[in-house]
Amino acid sequence: MNVGTACTAEEDRPWLHLRREPFEHGLLPLPSLMHLDGIDSLRSRLLSHAANHGRQRVETSDIAAALSLPETQAHLVLDTLASVLPDDGIHADPLARAPIDSIDSVGANIDDLIIFLYIQNYRKLVPRPYRDAAAVGEIWPSTSAFDRFLPSLSPLQMRLARRSVPFQAEEEVHQLTWVQKHLPSMLGLLAELTNDEDSETKVVPAEKFEHLGLLFQVHDSSGNIIHLNQAAPFFANSDPDMPAAPVPLYQVLDWMLEHICAASEHTFEKGSTKDNGPLYNTGQDVDITMVDASCTTTGPTGITSNGVSQPNRDWSPESVTYVDAVTRTSVLKGDADVKGTSLKVSNCHDTAIYVLAPFKYASVVGCSDSIIILGPVGKALRVEHCERVQLVVPCARISIANCRECVFYLGVSQQPLILGDNHKLQVAPYNTFYPRLETHLAVAGLNPAVNRWDKILTLGVVDPHDSLSHPAGVADAQAEGATFVHPDRYTSFMVCVPGLSEEEQDQPLTMSNPFPLPKAYLLAQQQRVPAMENLRQMLKDAPLNESNKRELSNAIHAHFKEWIYASGNVRQLYDIQISDRDVRNMD
Repeated sequence: MNVGTACTAEEDRPWLHLRREPFEHGLLPLPSLMHLDGIDSLRSRLLSHAANHGRQRVETSDIAAALSLPETQAHLVLDTLASVLPDDGIHADPLARAPIDSIDSVGANIDDLIIFLYIQNYRKLVPRPYRDAAAVGEIWPSTSAFDRFLPSLSPLQMRLARRSVPFQAEEEVHQLTWVQKHLPSMLGLLAELTNDEDSETKVVPAEKFEHLGLLFQVHDSSGNIIHLNQAAPFFANSDPDMPAAPVPLYQVLDWMLEHICAASEHTFEKGSTKDNGPLYNTGQDVDITMVDASCTTTGPTGITSNGVSQPNRDWSPESVTYVDAVTRTSVLKGDADVKGTSLKVSNCHDTAIYVLAPFKYASVVGCSDSIIILGPVGKALRVEHCERVQLVVPCARISIANCRECVFYLGVSQQPLILGDNHKLQVAPYNTFYPRLETHLAVAGLNPAVNRWDKILTLGVVDPHDSLSHPAGVADAQAEGATFVHPDRYTSFMVCVPGLSEEEQDQPLTMSNPFPLPKAYLLAQQQRVPAMENLRQMLKDAPLNESNKRELSNAIHAHFKEWIYASGNVRQLYDIQISDRDVRNMD
């Protein structure tokens, strides 16, 4: 099958949809993994180390010894593999469903690990630079983490240039081309020689073939997910009691190349959510001041009222929820507004984004001067090329690359990973809640009692997979890490959800932040409450006559109004009025 060939439903046969996750969340910025010598011999080294400890699966210590990696990086390899293995269906590998604290004891299947290490040779698509200079207005000097790629650009130019990052379809075609080119080699890693001494034919056993499930999701013509072995006609009737005979490698390769297609090509009508959902634009030219905007409000969340613990939506992995190219407005999404297991927020500027629903995977790319609040992300979150963004999210894993002046409020199960060319990053404990948060945490499989927000793992500046920020030949060095938000600067972020239905009010609702705060942050908040109460009481008891009290009240309101406009939060207040009115009209 040629690269540009679309998958259609003209024939009632399964298609091998290339999974995005290994390429979007599974590429590790470890140059040593891109230059593995003798990957064929790596299997024997891994088997030897595992056998020495009486195991059939490999753990962190085996990976460290076989690849000559530090224990920390070896564990990162194992943990990242766990995050991108498919976990749906009865045939999911135990590592894909292992609790985070049990990943090392469960270990990895050697064939899964071999394929995972092979795809570390993948290089991301080289972006096309933005060339329409006539469409851009003034140029002003800017010191930025992106200076080597985007020197002296205005914010408008910066956003337009970020749009040169490949679109999803372009990247998927690039992934498909790479897999088609390297599929013979990957099948060769899984193949065995026949026992016939007169033959040099390599064959692929059924139990080896199924490990390509790391790369492929199989659907029938109705869109149902089926096991990879059951999709292949030569393994369709195989079972543990009567395994199918191994098949010549060339035959397997021919069948796969005939049925392979990109992730977003469908054999059925289940289009992705490409719209940006409810948008509210005030039409006012106002800016969000990031420090002052840490305590604000938003409008409705689209929370479902069906009473089930898991959101009632299309969870098919090929469906993606997009929030793309939004500027100077608010985006509000809840369970009813999203599809699929993945979320992509990209190229948004001066925007408040609320996506209060659980996902398996999420990415935030190319955003600036924005506040982004996400629901729980159960597998992996990727943040790249962002500037002056505040991100509030509970997640299993987060990687941050090439960002500037961003603040991350995290409830994260694994060490936050920081790499690339970063500048003035800050991290802090998770600082908000909304009514269905604990329900969503359960759906995503996150335990709020575990929060490793302050256990940061910092790697190198150069990402060998990414040619956007670091061209070939740039010397590597340790990336700039992140500092902690001072407890005195830490505030809770209030998410207001008007218009809850009676059914929703009858469900268990989250009434406070489920992530325990470290002692220093908790004490700072507790001290701030009495101070506010004392100030309120002092104003109330001030020995002023009625005229002076009115004058003081007017002055307070005037200063608040001045702040609400200067900070940009007036936009969100306006959005609340619109959305609340819409809810009442619906009732």
